[in-house]
Amino acid sequence: MPVAWYLLVIRTIADILSQLTEDFVGQIMSTRQSNQENSSIFDSNRSRRQQQPTPSNQAQQQQEPLNSSPSHSDQDSKACCFCWCCCCSCSCLTVRTDESRQPAEPIDLGEPPSIEEVKSWAESFDKLMMSPAGRHYFRDFLRSEYSEENFLFWMSCESLKNEQNPDIIEEKARLIYEDYISILSPKEVSLDSRVREVINKNMVEPSPHTFDEAQLQIYTLMHRDSYPRFINSQMYRRLIQSDDEKT
Repeated sequence: MPVAWYLLVIRTIADILSQLTEDFVGQIMSTRQSNQENSSIFDSNRSRRQQQPTPSNQAQQQQEPLNSSPSHSDQDSKACCFCWCCCCSCSCLTVRTDESRQPAEPIDLGEPPSIEEVKSWAESFDKLMMSPAGRHYFRDFLRSEYSEENFLFWMSCESLKNEQNPDIIEEKARLIYEDYISILSPKEVSLDSRVREVINKNMVEPSPHTFDEAQLQIYTLMHRDSYPRFINSQMYRRLIQSDDEKT
């Protein structure tokens, strides 16, 4: 083939790569601007809520010394830009070590699962996740596959849905964002850009349903990918065998 043809192919590929790079940079800059706007609105809403006195806050302020000032850790925990493109510095971009993370709540297995219950886990993913013992063994399996963060994120979202106090909701939502949404977190879950954008908008005014779309996406991911492997795993087979031997 003539040299001119090779040069034309190379030039075409270079043009395509250049266009893709420009589009990617443009998307990052657009997201950065959107996140900064969300941050400003979020901070103003937080300040407005904090300025509204409550009986408990008034009593606490009367007990505190007049010269008391907020600690450095409190100030850091309130700053957040919900940025996932590494373009700024704030608490949501601070990688928290395992020592600083709150330990996961232990799962109360109660009575050992019966053979019927264990076998029912193979019937549907919903039955597995509704069983405390099923969640316990499924989490152990995910840990062995280095994907435990999906389960922990789903459980954190379930805990958030049970909250009613706005301050607790806001704090839990921030921790979930730092632990599982921020791209600098070692436990970041896999979410598409559309769901991330929804989360950034929802974080302006956190609610118990801030992460609903993300939770559904991760639930579907575990159902499609991890659940079949769990049912076919040696761990699940041993559970059935041990229960069969008892009976």
